Amino acid sequence: MKQTKASGDFSKGSIPLHIAKLAVPMIFAQFVQLAYNLVDRIYIGHMPGESQYALTGLGLTFPIILIVAAFTNLFSTGGAPLFSIARGNRDQERAGRIFDNTLFSLVFTSILLMAAGYLAMRPLLTLLGASDHTLPFALSYLSVYLIGTPFIMVSSGLNPFINAQGYGVTAMVTVLSGAILNIALDPLFIYEMDLGIRGAALASVLSQFLSAIWVILFFAGKRSARRITVSVLHPDFQLILQIAKLGTAGFIVQATNGLVQITANLVLKETGGDLYIGVMTLISTARDFVMLPVQGLTDAGRPVLGYNYGARAYQRVWKGIFFLSAAGLVMMLILWIFLLSFPRPFLMLFTSDPSLIQASLYPMYLYFFAIFMMGFQFTGQTVFTGLGFSKQAIFFSLLRKVFIVIPLTLLLPKIPSLSVYGVFLAEPVSNCAGGLACYLTMLAIMKKHLGKPDIHQKG
Repeated sequence: MKQTKASGDFSKGSIPLHIAKLAVPMIFAQFVQLAYNLVDRIYIGHMPGESQYALTGLGLTFPIILIVAAFTNLFSTGGAPLFSIARGNRDQERAGRIFDNTLFSLVFTSILLMAAGYLAMRPLLTLLGASDHTLPFALSYLSVYLIGTPFIMVSSGLNPFINAQGYGVTAMVTVLSGAILNIALDPLFIYEMDLGIRGAALASVLSQFLSAIWVILFFAGKRSARRITVSVLHPDFQLILQIAKLGTAGFIVQATNGLVQITANLVLKETGGDLYIGVMTLISTARDFVMLPVQGLTDAGRPVLGYNYGARAYQRVWKGIFFLSAAGLVMMLILWIFLLSFPRPFLMLFTSDPSLIQASLYPMYLYFFAIFMMGFQFTGQTVFTGLGFSKQAIFFSLLRKVFIVIPLTLLLPKIPSLSVYGVFLAEPVSNCAGGLACYLTMLAIMKKHLGKPDIHQKG
C-alpha cells in the first residue's frame, strides 16, 4: 500500500470527507489492533484441557495491560491533538517539539512500566482475584507479554501522529503488519510448539516489535513532516506537562477501565467465582468489538477538529462535531442490534466451553442494554481532547467510570434479587447518565467558544 502524498491540510475541502478518509483505514486498523487480543482469546479459549481457567487467567491480566495502554494514551492523546493544533497555526517548530517530547515520554515510561510489572506481577495478580487454578496461566502470559511494553507504547503512541499528517493508510499498515504476524504465529507457538498461553504472549510481543519498526521507519523517512532526530534526547519538561495535562483524559479512560475490571473481578470472585470472571472476559471481548468502529471514527475526527480549531475555522469544527455525532450514533445502533441478535454464535468464536457460553448469555443482555449511548460519550470526549479542553475531558472521563460504574459495581450485587448480575447492570446505567451528560455539556461549552453553528454553511 503506497501513499506518497498526505492530505494533511484539513482547512480545505469537505469536513465529513476528511474524517471519512481517515476513518476508513483507522476503523480497519482498530479491528486489526483488536486482533492481537482477540486471536489470543480465541486460541486460548479452545485450548485442550483447562481452557476455562486459561481464559480466566488471561482476563486477569487485562487490568495490567490496560495500565500500559493508559500511559500510552497519556502522551499520545495529549501530544497528537497539540501537534494538529500547532500545524493548523502553521507553527511547525512547536509541532516538532511536541513530537520529540511525546516520543521521549513514551520510551522512558515504557521502560519504567516494564520493570515495575516484573517486580509486582505475582502480588498484583493475586490482588486482582487470581486463584490457585488461574494464577499459573496469568503469570505465564504476563511474564512474556511485558517484554513488548516498549514496542506497543511506541507503535500505538506514535500512530496518531501519522494520522495527524493525513497518512491514514500508513497508520493502518502499522497495525495490520503486526496483527497478521500475530495471527500466523499464534497457532504455531500455542499448538505446534506446545507453548500454550505463553506462546500466545510470545506471538504478541513479536507482532508488536514489527509494528514498532514500521512506525520508526516512517518517522525516519522523508514523508513525515517531523523526523526522529537527536533532539528527542533533550526533553522539555514543561512541554511534557502540557502534553500530559491534555492526555490525562485519555489516561483516565484506560486506567479507569482497568480499575473497573479489577473491581468487577473482585466482586465476581465473591459472588460467582472463576466462572463469572471468565464471563466478564468474554463480555469485555464483545465490548471491545462493538466500540471499535465508533472509536476509529472519533479518533479520525480528532486531528481534523484540532487542525481547524488551530486555523480558527470554527464553523468547520461544528461541521465535524455534527458529522461525528450522527455517524457515531448510527454505527453504534447497528452494532448493538447485531450483537444482541446473535449472542451465542459470537461467544462461540472465543470459547468452546458450553457452560461458559450459557452463563454469559443473560449478563450480555444486561451489559449491552444501552451501549449505543456510548456514541455520545465518544463524541463529547473527542471534541474536548481534540480542541485542548483538558479539564472537561478529565471530568467526564472520571464521571462515568469512577463516580458511576465502580460504586454501582460494589452496591448493586448486594441487592439479593440481582446478586452477581448487578455487576453487569452497572455499565448500562453509566452509559445513559455519563454519555448524555458529556455530550450535552460539550454542546453548551462549544457554543460559547465557537459561536453558534451555521447549518447552511458548506464544507
